[in-house]
Amino acid sequence: MSSASQQPCPGLAMSSAERVPLGEIVDFRNGVNFSQKDEGPGTPILKVKDFGDRHSVPTVGLDELAPSGARISKHQLLKPGDIVIIRSNGNRHLVGRSMIYRGSTRPMTFSGFCIRGRVNGERANAEYVHYWLRSPQTRSRFGQEGTGTGINNLSQDFLASLMIPLPSLEEQEAIAATLAPLDNKIDLNRRMNETLDAMAQAIFRDWLVDFGPVRRKMQGATDPVTIMGGVAPSRQHAAELAALFPVGLDEIGIPSGWARRPLDEVAEFLNGLALQKYPALHEEPSLPVIKIAQLRSGISDTTERASIRLPTRYVVRDGDFLFSWSGSLMAKVWTGGDGALNQHLFKVTSAIYPQWFYAMWVLHHLEGFRQIAASKATTMGHIQRGHLTAAWTICPPLSAIAAMSSVIEPVWTLAINNELENRALAETRDYLLPRLLSGQVRASNTLEAVER
Repeated sequence: MSSASQQPCPGLAMSSAERVPLGEIVDFRNGVNFSQKDEGPGTPILKVKDFGDRHSVPTVGLDELAPSGARISKHQLLKPGDIVIIRSNGNRHLVGRSMIYRGSTRPMTFSGFCIRGRVNGERANAEYVHYWLRSPQTRSRFGQEGTGTGINNLSQDFLASLMIPLPSLEEQEAIAATLAPLDNKIDLNRRMNETLDAMAQAIFRDWLVDFGPVRRKMQGATDPVTIMGGVAPSRQHAAELAALFPVGLDEIGIPSGWARRPLDEVAEFLNGLALQKYPALHEEPSLPVIKIAQLRSGISDTTERASIRLPTRYVVRDGDFLFSWSGSLMAKVWTGGDGALNQHLFKVTSAIYPQWFYAMWVLHHLEGFRQIAASKATTMGHIQRGHLTAAWTICPPLSAIAAMSSVIEPVWTLAINNELENRALAETRDYLLPRLLSGQVRASNTLEAVER
């Protein structure tokens, strides 16, 4: 696995490890072929859309196959330690992406667009094999070898032919134990962010969409904790928040004294540039171009670059809120490092309102925007600025928004910080991975530092 210019250190176990065909230690099986009519309550099925950049297979939020639907063989039911690999996709960067299954309370299967690898535990450690499959060197082979017209495919024969370095089981386990704490923390942060997002969305909807505190007051509630839905950290804080919500609704059905404003009045939507006009210059610093693909999957070695000499307002920083208005409509806080804002993406800001406020209104309208884009069947789906004007927001007085921020802002900020921490953890993992696999770094020398 090591290059001629970067040989393993003398005497390390990996430098003399035997190399064997992957098929000698892994049994490969294809997943279930099914149609939409086969879906229904039954067996959870892992699909390509569920992968993201996760290390381990998610066990909740999956679609299911009904018992009367597609036939599932015993080889297509996952066992703890199984590795699931994307074998077929129109996006070649997704082909070869993998996750390891650690078990669930319910039987689980996987889509026919995936391959399952079951490791022979007498010869290899499943976590070690999985890390090898995720290494940059192996992933680059997937990109080169994937075949097909329009759809990229990996075959079982190709996977079985790959040569994997196989040190002792003890060394394999040490390598896996060194890297696992990093991925476990990344997964923990992701699960925490799912909870934080659900909390923020629930509070936002109750306060600013359903007007829960106002309606509870109208129904005669006097206890501040009840009025605020129990989200305030103390009774005094709940009383302070409850006092900011009026008792009734006005003639258009919003809380008295609050305003109804178009989305493009509460925030500025800066459209990106056609960055081919700002090409990266040879031997000068450059910025990765942030397009819809990067918003979805992050920066990679294949990401285009742009000159750093573009206008400053089009530079994206960590913590900026981005919204793609064409193609795959999505919106998120960017945490991928400095970049250049490409056309078809908005950078959303406001000189008046906090980020959580305007960002959650964008997210509130996102599904409606997607339906508008999907209706444009003859062109690439998109929305226009007029659709931003037609999307209404409800704006309490700024003093009330500031008080609401005392509850929502910490949740919003913690989620962003978790994403930034995950980037640092992933960079550490990706730095260590090829060095551990090549033997340049010994697992026993790094495990204690990683755990700390």
